[in-house]
Amino acid sequence: MTNARDHGGDIDAATLTYGGSRADWIDLSTGINPVPYPLPDIPAQAWAALPDRAAAQALEQAARDFWQVPDNAAILAAPGASALIARIPGLARAGIVDIPTPTYNEHAAAFAASGWCHGAQDATAKVIVHPNNPTGHWYNSADLTAPLTVIDESFADIAPQRSMIGAVNQPGRIVLKSFGKFWGLAGLRIGFAIGAQDLIDTLTQMLGPWPVSGPAQAIATAALNDRDWASAARARLGQDAKRLDALMTGAGAAVAGGISLFRLYRVDDAAAWQDRLARHHIWTRIFPYADDLIRLGLPAPKDWSRVEAAL
Repeated sequence: MTNARDHGGDIDAATLTYGGSRADWIDLSTGINPVPYPLPDIPAQAWAALPDRAAAQALEQAARDFWQVPDNAAILAAPGASALIARIPGLARAGIVDIPTPTYNEHAAAFAASGWCHGAQDATAKVIVHPNNPTGHWYNSADLTAPLTVIDESFADIAPQRSMIGAVNQPGRIVLKSFGKFWGLAGLRIGFAIGAQDLIDTLTQMLGPWPVSGPAQAIATAALNDRDWASAARARLGQDAKRLDALMTGAGAAVAGGISLFRLYRVDDAAAWQDRLARHHIWTRIFPYADDLIRLGLPAPKDWSRVEAAL
């Protein structure tokens, strides 16, 4: 199992090759909502004091209500889903982990760093990214086959009816939620682990006290309680995904997968497509395992005309 990591979002590297300043670039290499949740007023106390129990409880209740978390499941807010991914392999004795690929590579890297081997047969742990990044594949309950099974729902908030949050009623199940993708606030660095009390208690001890800042708690609580914004965002993302598909297929690409936060296309030469768009200071994502796939996030409203011109 490799621990190599490749990610989108490295605009600094793109500028070294293609020039321009960071402000000149349109970053379509990630799956982050380009219309982020509007920041609410943050109480001065959130900046000046350590996060208190009341703020943590308000955040937990907002998360419980938004994701319809079963009453017997526990919730842990963390400084980003990545912080949880790095620690989850320590919840069980190292063995064989099944991580269907291609998928988000931080899971494999984290398990490898903890001494796990990658394989499907006799696996004692399994990770599914639901929906999968970059293919957009959705799994089902029949795929939850290992004693420790992680369901990474970082992108699932586009279709909450497809969440497998109910699986946390079973022992050894953990659902991960990312705040940065759907709400478009990746810089806030907040994510959630939801699962049985014993697993969440162990993760809590691993993270230590005050894992989430007071301002992050305040913003996430407001966003999770704003159902109208979430409904409007889902509708807009769906429309924009169709618009991007029309542009890309009109330019000769074929839709190969994805969800409404990112689209995956099959092309004749992915590196050439990336280069072509990069010359217009538009950054996209290609993959070391496939020379014919390119992934694009959605443009912000002000950026559509530039993307159309480049294509």
